[in-house]
Amino acid sequence: MPTNIVLDKLRRRRGLKCGVPAMMLAIPYLGVANILTILIDRGAPGWFHLLVLLCIWNAFKFLVMGPVSVVLLVRARAAERRERRLPSRSPAPTA
Repeated sequence: MPTNIVLDKLRRRRGLKCGVPAMMLAIPYLGVANILTILIDRGAPGWFHLLVLLCIWNAFKFLVMGPVSVVLLVRARAAERRERRLPSRSPAPTA
């Protein structure tokens, strides 16, 4: 849930610039997954496997969001450039 809130904020126009640096958030998730697998190997409860899957899933979400945010940012800037380039069309006066 918290990762989805962060990703929602990153998908907004204002947050698209932070998409690539947000990829760095995958590192702690992968680190936690690594520590959990070490604990599992040393005899920790089996339900830690679910936490490992959750950490890896969240890490992939952040890794994918980086390139996606770049594409969305380019698309948004192109749309803004088109809007600035086109003169505002006012309705023609009717007589």
